[in-house]
Amino acid sequence: MTATPTTRPRGTRLPRLARRRQLLDAATAVFVARGYHAAAMDEIAERAGVSKPVLYQHFPGKQELYLALLDESVDRLVEAVTGAIRATSDNRERVNATFAAYFGYVAEHSGTFKLVFESDLTSDPAVRDKLAEAERTCAQLISQVIKDDAGLADDEAYLLSIGLLGMAQVSARHWLATMGAIPREAAEQLVARLAWRGISGWPRTAEQPEH
Repeated sequence: MTATPTTRPRGTRLPRLARRRQLLDAATAVFVARGYHAAAMDEIAERAGVSKPVLYQHFPGKQELYLALLDESVDRLVEAVTGAIRATSDNRERVNATFAAYFGYVAEHSGTFKLVFESDLTSDPAVRDKLAEAERTCAQLISQVIKDDAGLADDEAYLLSIGLLGMAQVSARHWLATMGAIPREAAEQLVARLAWRGISGWPRTAEQPEH
């Protein structure tokens, strides 16, 4: 049986940004516990300790709430991948860090990960567009490194970057579903090693130093 999200007692008037944060946190708890379709705006308002009119002042409907949570979630993932790519010029370390970013995101935000990437709303055009935009942003970061280092054409480098991202996402999702079977760090290193063995097969361009 799914646990009931804890109701927050009604409190004093909050600044707009603080109230928005409170409502998003409440929505996350209810969406994760109930699923999108079973979640009700009444319950989200009750969980946040506000009236429904206050909730609707910030979010006209349940989809707007979900899309706001989606924005936060994909931004968090893109930020993690961007940090992994830009933190070092060592490409093997970049691969390791990229997989660590995905596994870290899944481990630390498992509820929102499932809500975003395993929801039946992924077929909704607005949701699909946001997920596709996040994928493009991450893929472009990775493909630029591949293009610069291996001298591949844009389309070739982009295809390889999509393959690496797909490997990271699917393997992290599987790891989450079998939590505890393999320690997180061991799982990251195992899949990153597989990815590195593949991507390192392309020779580096002459102007790039070996690592």
